[in-house]
Amino acid sequence: MPDPEGPSPADAVDTRARTGRTSAAGTALEKSMRILEAVAAPGGPHRLTDVAAAAAVPKSSTFRILASLIEQGFVRPENDARYGVGPRLRGLSAMVSGGEPQTIGRILGELREAVGQTVHLALHSGETLTYIRKLESDQPFRTASRVGMRMPLHSTAIGKSILAHLPEAEVRALIASAGLPARTPNTLTRPEALLAELERVRARGFAVDDEENEPTIRCIGAAVLGPGGRPVGGVSITTVAFSAAPGRGYPHVSREEIEAYAPALRAATEALAPLL
Repeated sequence: MPDPEGPSPADAVDTRARTGRTSAAGTALEKSMRILEAVAAPGGPHRLTDVAAAAAVPKSSTFRILASLIEQGFVRPENDARYGVGPRLRGLSAMVSGGEPQTIGRILGELREAVGQTVHLALHSGETLTYIRKLESDQPFRTASRVGMRMPLHSTAIGKSILAHLPEAEVRALIASAGLPARTPNTLTRPEALLAELERVRARGFAVDDEENEPTIRCIGAAVLGPGGRPVGGVSITTVAFSAAPGRGYPHVSREEIEAYAPALRAATEALAPLL
């Protein structure tokens, strides 16, 4: 009788051995797909060793591919050095099955409807964040951001909200490694100025990018916290700043107006926390 739980990672190894598939077989894409299958196998989250064995890919290559899949949101790292299904993979599954539970897309859609502005969801990895969802507003402008784009932490609202929930020693290490390059004249480029701003972000529960990453763009962001209160990513609401195309009828949003979105934003990040 077949196992109702489906094949385990070990079973997958046996199958590949019988079919002659070796650890070196397959293109990079094929290896990535096998790793995703192993991560999604019942009994997860899985250890690196088990994922590599199930995918028939060397551990060093598996680790590198997993790092990329984490950045793109397809895999989620767990605190005990295991790997589980990430939000983008869950989203694909929901689209295929046609299910409509309280999903990531629904939460972000409700936020966009509530504020009438463009909404982003990003995941944190190392020195950057990566956009994994973007819901455009109905406003007569479009931002240059796109899904898969990597962004700096120090100059974005999501990034500053993530940094605010990291230990200061870790923030200083990130600053030393990545630097604080000026993206606009408003970018915080001095470590002490950024650290002072992060204190304010912690106190109020959200961060504001006041034309610090891109001219004419003003954003508010809040972190999505994972186990132990560590940030896994964040959500932002993107608007046009006052200086954007004056006189053209664009619905610019002031600093005070964008901060009024904070309650809806924080409600969304709290709802997303168990899904990321």
